Amino acid sequence: MRNKITSVVILLSVLLSSCGKDSVHEAELEKTLLFSASLNGTPMTASKPLAWQPVSDVVFTLEFSADVDIEKFDPSAIRFSGGDLDVSYGENHSVIELRPKEQLAYFSTYTLSILSVEQLGVNLVESYSYSFVTCYDPSDKFKRISDEELLTLVQEKTFKYFWDYAHPVSGLARERLGSGETVTSGGSGFGVMTIPVGIERGFITREQGAERMAVIVDFLANKAERFHGAFSHWLDGTTGKAKAFSTKDDGGDLVETALLMEGLLTVQQYFNLENTTEKNIRDGIQKIWEEVEWTWYLNNSKALYWHWSPNHAWSMNMHISGWNEALIVYVLAASSPTYPITKEVYDNGWARNGGMKNGRDYYGFKLPLGSDKGGPLFFAHYSFLGLDPRNLSDSYASYWEQNVAHSKINHAYCKSNPRKYAGYSDECWGLTASDIPNSYTASSPTNDRGTIAPTAALSSMPYTPEESMKALRYFYYVLGDRLFKEYGFRDAFSLSGKWFAPSYIAIDQGPIVVMIENYRTGLLWDCFMKNEDVQKGLDKLGFTYKGK
Repeated sequence: MRNKITSVVILLSVLLSSCGKDSVHEAELEKTLLFSASLNGTPMTASKPLAWQPVSDVVFTLEFSADVDIEKFDPSAIRFSGGDLDVSYGENHSVIELRPKEQLAYFSTYTLSILSVEQLGVNLVESYSYSFVTCYDPSDKFKRISDEELLTLVQEKTFKYFWDYAHPVSGLARERLGSGETVTSGGSGFGVMTIPVGIERGFITREQGAERMAVIVDFLANKAERFHGAFSHWLDGTTGKAKAFSTKDDGGDLVETALLMEGLLTVQQYFNLENTTEKNIRDGIQKIWEEVEWTWYLNNSKALYWHWSPNHAWSMNMHISGWNEALIVYVLAASSPTYPITKEVYDNGWARNGGMKNGRDYYGFKLPLGSDKGGPLFFAHYSFLGLDPRNLSDSYASYWEQNVAHSKINHAYCKSNPRKYAGYSDECWGLTASDIPNSYTASSPTNDRGTIAPTAALSSMPYTPEESMKALRYFYYVLGDRLFKEYGFRDAFSLSGKWFAPSYIAIDQGPIVVMIENYRTGLLWDCFMKNEDVQKGLDKLGFTYKGK
């Protein structure tokens, strides 16, 4: 604003340089600038609306370069979309204070305009306009219930995404709300893990769960297209044909396959009765498991590759290397009874012979592995829906310490809110991959776009129970009127942008149900870790784990 003032003064000097001294003096007296405008002490700018402002005790302060002529001043020269304003003056009349006469509405946009008209009492060089958004109504939107009841409610509503909204032919999880025939292999892995939760919590019967699983397993084993045993990222839910995720990603996706297998191996242990339906489920999953050719995806190297396509071969050229969400790929590849990788592949391809280590402190928490400040929180979720991080360690890290530190860093970053986004706080936090306004991104402390995804904090419940419960209460009680709908919490929201996603996404919904249950009972961890192949694979890779 000061630069604008200087520029105008210089311009006036140049324009009037040919005039006499008296003329210049007269022009300077006539022209007035708005030095500053603030809302409750916070400077306002025309280019960026202020966010998260109060609805009462609001004070606008305007400072002009000359005194306002009170006799000429007409309040209509200042227009406020929130209604009439009370006007008062500072010790000198170059400062005006404005107060709305009525309380403002929550979570609403308002505009304050100062017009360059004669009624303002000063000869303003130009008009100004500022906008701001008020804070969200902090009152409870739903009746208070116990935390245990709330956890169950959230699990039940979110479970419906995978139960009620599942594809009617394959039973697999649709990629997102509105994706029609497109089902997701990784998201379906998360989805099948919600079925034991649904049974144990009484949302469905065991018979219903087994019937659904029988449909899913039959479709995957006998109808879904595979590429050396691996599934594509997306499938057609009716035909089972691969659907391209991108131009060259139209074949096998080893990471998505691992996420699907993690879920299948978990439910294989859960459905352990000796009736025909459950036995067929177990046998079908075993067939799928044994047919994944993990070693094919080495491409004659010492690292696993993410993609292979019959149309584009290895042209995507993506090694799977850590640290990210893909630890489960190497664990399952080492555990395979038919196409197992060696420990050398794990050390070289995944751990990069120690290159994935971090060891630095962020917000007082030492991060064993990964990128600066941990990256998006799904790194701490996807591999650990089944793989139990409690007491899990190898020569590179304690994975419990890794996931706790990662979650606490994410929480601490949001609490400190260095970018001053609206609403970020101790109870409103969580950055991970999600929809954002007009796009999609993997949010993290180093890629913060002002969007919170409920799955981030809620799926970290085992690691940060106190912080995650605070977030759950806030998301439900305060934001729930816009955020908690037919399938649980919507994918994401930006309070700075007054935006709530209309979407639900399978890979974000699934971890909420599963990780809350792991926090409550350890159900999915216990099932997955019972698999003898998995135990042998972990032993091969040098892991220690609970029960060993």
